Amino acid sequence: MKIALNGATTMHADLETDIKAAGAAGFELLEIWAAKLREFLKTGTTEDLKNLLIENKLEPYSINSIEHITFRSAEDFAGILAETEELSRIAGEIGCPYVVVVPGKLPENATQEEIIEESVKVLNELGAIAEKHNVSLAFEFLGQTDCSVQTLDLCNEIVEKVNRENIGNVIDTFHFYAGNSTFEAIDRMNPEKLFIFHINDAENLPKEELTDAHRLYPGTGILPIKEIKAHFDKIGYDRMVSIEIFRPEYWNEDPFEVARKAKVATEKVLGLESSAAGGSW
Repeated sequence: MKIALNGATTMHADLETDIKAAGAAGFELLEIWAAKLREFLKTGTTEDLKNLLIENKLEPYSINSIEHITFRSAEDFAGILAETEELSRIAGEIGCPYVVVVPGKLPENATQEEIIEESVKVLNELGAIAEKHNVSLAFEFLGQTDCSVQTLDLCNEIVEKVNRENIGNVIDTFHFYAGNSTFEAIDRMNPEKLFIFHINDAENLPKEELTDAHRLYPGTGILPIKEIKAHFDKIGYDRMVSIEIFRPEYWNEDPFEVARKAKVATEKVLGLESSAAGGSW
């Protein structure tokens, strides 16, 4: 299983620092934070970015992210279409296979059928744009109660109805727990449709009190990471894992040290240290 660093984990660092920190820590993959990417491209080119990744022995895995893609006004959705074109074009140029897309807020009195219909329509439209650049879109449900898609169970249903090769799921351990997703939803998945696995942990608080700022290094909190891993083993998923931690405390620390700690913690909680002895994890 390949390990990625997500740029959210080192939010205050710029993209060049993310790349160097991930390379120094021995990561194989990088999830690029979109705001950092745009800042980098103000003075650099996509060719510069490709060379920097190669120098640090990293492959770009995704660009994070296009937010609130559903239930938008016509004017706002035009912006979503433009952003999908922009990030898909860049992803194609640097050989990055995925762009992460996030569902919109939950409209008042919206039914599940309306959420599914809107999500399928939008993902089909955005998927057609990404496809032109040989890029896939990874749809990430959020466990917070104000999100229109809060569980893997619903996300799976939407992705299945879209039925496009370049549309798949993201599972984030924090959102899986906070939104009350079921392990059975993992068991029902086609592992090929799990494009990205975000790992993190969380403080021991009631679910309704948890926010992104309560995230921790994997294995240091209360999230059911080992159980999730067991269900991934059951369906044969072993492609990649990415460390995504929105913790301001970590943002203020040395990004090289944060990257190192994140990788060590992830390897430990998933048992990846034993992979050299023949295990897939």
